[in-house]
Amino acid sequence: MEKFREKSFPLPFWWPSWWGLSFEGSHKSGAGHRQSDGSTVVGAAAVKYGRLVRLDACCPADPSVSPGPLTHLSLPDHSEARPQSGADGRSLLGSWTRSSPECSTVLREGVRRCLQQQCQQTVRILHAKVAQKSYGNEKRFFCPPPCVYLAGPGWRVKPVRGQAHQEGETGPTVCGYMGLDGASGSAAETQKLNFEEQPDSREFGCAKTLYISDADKRKHFRLVLRLVLRGGRELGTFHSRLIKVISKPSQKKQSLKNTDLCISSGSKVSLFNRLRSQTVSTRYLSVEDGVFVASARQWAAFTLHLADEHCSQGDFPPREGYVRYGSLVQLVCTVTGITLPPMIIRKVAKQCALLDVDEPISQLHKCAFQFPGGPPGGGGTYLCLATEKVVQFQASPCPKEENRALLNDSSCWTIIGTESVEFSFSTSLASTREPVTPVPLISTLELSGGGDVATLELHGENFHAGLKVWFGDVEAETMHRSPRSLVCVVPDIAAFGSDWRWLRTPVTVPLSLVRADGLFYPSAFSFTYTPEYCAQPGSPGAPEPAAAADADVLLQNIHHEFTRTNFHLFVQT
Repeated sequence: MEKFREKSFPLPFWWPSWWGLSFEGSHKSGAGHRQSDGSTVVGAAAVKYGRLVRLDACCPADPSVSPGPLTHLSLPDHSEARPQSGADGRSLLGSWTRSSPECSTVLREGVRRCLQQQCQQTVRILHAKVAQKSYGNEKRFFCPPPCVYLAGPGWRVKPVRGQAHQEGETGPTVCGYMGLDGASGSAAETQKLNFEEQPDSREFGCAKTLYISDADKRKHFRLVLRLVLRGGRELGTFHSRLIKVISKPSQKKQSLKNTDLCISSGSKVSLFNRLRSQTVSTRYLSVEDGVFVASARQWAAFTLHLADEHCSQGDFPPREGYVRYGSLVQLVCTVTGITLPPMIIRKVAKQCALLDVDEPISQLHKCAFQFPGGPPGGGGTYLCLATEKVVQFQASPCPKEENRALLNDSSCWTIIGTESVEFSFSTSLASTREPVTPVPLISTLELSGGGDVATLELHGENFHAGLKVWFGDVEAETMHRSPRSLVCVVPDIAAFGSDWRWLRTPVTVPLSLVRADGLFYPSAFSFTYTPEYCAQPGSPGAPEPAAAADADVLLQNIHHEFTRTNFHLFVQT
């Protein structure tokens, strides 16, 4: 636990003297790429408050009147520390900003409506971590192909009453175009995505014919997704994570010196099978209706965990390091959470499982998954596909070599790391037709301060001076530091209810960002105020201060309550 440095702050004039803030704890970073994989990350920051102190001599003049929803800075309107604005109306770099009272009232109603109705729209891009380069006239299409999911009720906009869609205007209200960054954007280099509705109400689109030629000398690139609404208005341009370019899978014994191609425990992977090396026969391990299947059109990302024989199924103690052949692993679907039984991952060479290899697993390697157990001397049972079903295959021992097992084509899988990135927004508040991009992404939180001042720093990407941080439906004073950092003042607990003095349960509010034009960006993070148990002044059992207590000692204790640093920042996944 990392202790923050103690600071002394004067008692704010508006704060009741029997109300104390105590802060203790540490900060901890979470992933949230974002993670880089897009997997959904729920984080929370918690501030402890609420140690009540009986102090008759310093009670407020009118204790029945609760203070207004002031922030910890509590800057008056005439304060010289008020934020300054540039000529374009945007805040100057490094200044605290807050919307005008009129605008803030309108935005607060809209933000409250967005939080209640859950009307956000989500764009999720899934793709592989590496891509093979194409040489000459060949076209090595990306495998698995990049795909896009559109989720959220905001994508389905009902027509205005009395109007109907024109003939032929059915289905999704958005179309997409995907290509490589830096490309000219021509039809030959960009693929149109036709979105199809899934049983779970998500829209799905896939770019099956994208490739990178040898004329492109880059070692890394990004995918670019351009979404256009019906009628031609551009919604925005979204970028994927970086993709590493390789010429072909390495056949040499892998070393941990080249960690870019190794696969670590807890990372996301995809598995596909290609019979007789034919592209048209490619099938991907996926999950449909709660069952593992071999799909020809959709693929799923799985978290690859190093499993422990002594742990129950579904219990994954954190084990760091790179996965090696011969390790016991478990695959968990990132969407449904469904798992396969623990299996031993084996290297495959010439359609044989190598039982004595323990080198690190590399991208685009062929591998097999052996179920533990089985009769001694047998070849073992392996994960296999039969058309669209996932079954078990009984391998036979290799007659020539003892440490090999003979497999069939359907039990040989290709493994590759995957990435995902998710963008969430809501246009219901926006008063402009400008694109929603760049969408700000929050990756970690860092809480600091003490006493009557607490600040929260948001780390991520795509931040700009037009963004404001909101705690629930309360706007916070915000400072733009850089495209990767926003700092805000934690709103006072009084902003969330008039009975804040006697709160006995934690108050959790979601964190979100709002653009100057009203565009709403929800996040997977939340902020929690946690009270400390104590009795109300004057209630039965409340401790009375000793009549002979030294006033200086008592004041020193009160001051200590206000200046202790007890902040807690934690992340839950």
